[in-house]
Amino acid sequence: MIRFVRPAVFTLAPLALTAALLGCAATPPAPKAAPTGEIKGTAWAHTPQSLAASVQNANVVLPAQATGGAAYSGKWSAMPASAKGKVPVVLFLHGSSGLGLKAIGEWQQWLAAQGIASVAPDSFALPDHVTYKSPIDKASYERIHALRASEIAPALAAVQTAPWADTSKLVLAGTSEGAVPVARYADREFAARMLFAWSCEPNYFVTEPRNAFEADKPVLNVISSVDPFFSPTNTGSVTLRHAAHVRMR
Repeated sequence: MIRFVRPAVFTLAPLALTAALLGCAATPPAPKAAPTGEIKGTAWAHTPQSLAASVQNANVVLPAQATGGAAYSGKWSAMPASAKGKVPVVLFLHGSSGLGLKAIGEWQQWLAAQGIASVAPDSFALPDHVTYKSPIDKASYERIHALRASEIAPALAAVQTAPWADTSKLVLAGTSEGAVPVARYADREFAARMLFAWSCEPNYFVTEPRNAFEADKPVLNVISSVDPFFSPTNTGSVTLRHAAHVRMR
């Protein structure tokens, strides 16, 4: 009797193909390179001259209640010398991109429509001001936070002497890089604080938060749920542990 044997190649081929596929599946993907930052500029601290210039170059918006006529929008150095009334004031520290952000001017105009003046000092009055692309090391971030914190005192002193400022209704506000010194401010001249685009919690941006909030004064902390740096979309940042979600319309 003749027995027919199927060639082995037909039975081994599926096994070889399966082994090859398994081998491919077992190969781990190449890890993504960690993001790297960049620092430019050489000036890490203000001079007396640059602090004075940060106030003179500040963006100021005064409501009609302060001017007695049309609202004023311009630099501190060119604002009206007299006033018709005293109004609440927001002292605002911009973020790392400076005063050129369109949203800052729009917000100042909105505040004026509510009868509130606003003053936004210009940190970039400092020649060769350091700039950066995140992430950088925490020691460098802290040097920048110290630079920004030094801008509060001269701006506050200027506001306190302004004839249109109701010094019992001063609010300290800041966004992103500017929010850190707002959170850490330790004196009591301000009635409230507003912090945008920083979560006031431990993350890559600070060695530790060092918040100096006063128990008897309100604090508003607003951050987008899709903020690229301090929301859950950034897996390297511990954030939003104390936040409530609000839908803005």
